[in-house]
Amino acid sequence: MFNVLVAEDDKNIRKLMEIKLSSEGYNVFSAGDGEEALKLMENNQIDIMVVDIMMPKMDGYELVKTVRESNSQIPAIMVTAKGTMQDKAKGFLVGIDDYMVKPVEFDELLFRIKALLRRAKIVNERKITVGDVTLDYDTLSISGHGKKITLPKKEFSILFKLLSYPERSFTKAQLFDEFWGYDSYADEDTIKVHINKIRSKIADFPEIDIETIRGIGYKGVRNEKA
Repeated sequence: MFNVLVAEDDKNIRKLMEIKLSSEGYNVFSAGDGEEALKLMENNQIDIMVVDIMMPKMDGYELVKTVRESNSQIPAIMVTAKGTMQDKAKGFLVGIDDYMVKPVEFDELLFRIKALLRRAKIVNERKITVGDVTLDYDTLSISGHGKKITLPKKEFSILFKLLSYPERSFTKAQLFDEFWGYDSYADEDTIKVHINKIRSKIADFPEIDIETIRGIGYKGVRNEKA
């Protein structure tokens, strides 16, 4: 059973989340402010947190920032009535993993919680398994169907990133900034070159692929039934 921390100062919303999440099999810890949330985290193993921005004593930004400064990578979803781009940018800068604007559709919240918990499992185990194929980050290898290949670190890292978020598209700029950095002498066209190399090397593993999203960039594809 996963432990979910709900930090929300509105008693009615907090209670509704407790009821809904509990009915889905989650063990719920709830707090009315950031300071109370931190105390709960000190004394309990929390797997994911759902955090409101506007809270007394310590707001959601400060709560997530404090958690990240302690080197904790607990997945965090920020839920708030503030939906401007500036608010979202500030949230991601302090370390949130996802962002939802009130009123929250509960089914969507459940979907995002499940997705982040899956991602956290990938990070902890440093492996992705799709059908008979396994990507092992420690060895930079892909194995399955009696075959095993090893990719250069950058190619493997790009593939691992895309397959870690199979429902999400990444722009060339996002991938370039993460894997090459602002100081690189390369340009964004090098992304296309690396993607083509990766595709050719994983051709024998139909369970995994990289899809080009026209006008946007790329996303990982998991063919579980391949």
